[in-house]
Amino acid sequence: MRILGIDPGLQTTGFGVLDVDGSALHYVASGVIQTTREEMGNLPARLKVLYDGIREIAARYQPDAASVEIVFVNVNPQATLLLGQARGACVTALVSCDLPVAEYTALQMKQAVTGHGRAAKAQVQEMVKRLLRLPGVPRQDAADALGLAITHAHASPSMNKLAAAGVLQRKTSGMYRGGRSH
Repeated sequence: MRILGIDPGLQTTGFGVLDVDGSALHYVASGVIQTTREEMGNLPARLKVLYDGIREIAARYQPDAASVEIVFVNVNPQATLLLGQARGACVTALVSCDLPVAEYTALQMKQAVTGHGRAAKAQVQEMVKRLLRLPGVPRQDAADALGLAITHAHASPSMNKLAAAGVLQRKTSGMYRGGRSH
């Protein structure tokens, strides 16, 4: 199975692609989509850059599933709304590519990757490097995206068993501890 992880951001959106073979994880690609200075004052143009970038990545790497970080409510409501719009553009792009999308909080991702939900960004970067046997530490946004893909690789077998048992038949409209999957 190939998983595409997305760490949404309005200025910089990270992506990471992994192949999963049983319990083995294999790095495929990672990087960032950045909105340029020309689009800085034009929110619709920035959202289009994100949407088009995600679709291009999905077309290039042909993932079987995607995982996206759930937005947390920030102290600044305007920043939270802007981040939510960037995240919406990313999720819409994934869904338009007919990909199943799983959602995880930053805390869930950090717990899965480092064993501690309050881990620092540098700890996540280092553990992603180790888990995927990378030659160097990936940049923060890409490391978070790879961490989301790792999280889904670990959670997806359990979620598939629950789905087969009929436990996940209804759609969820709110967040819950185990993440969301649509």
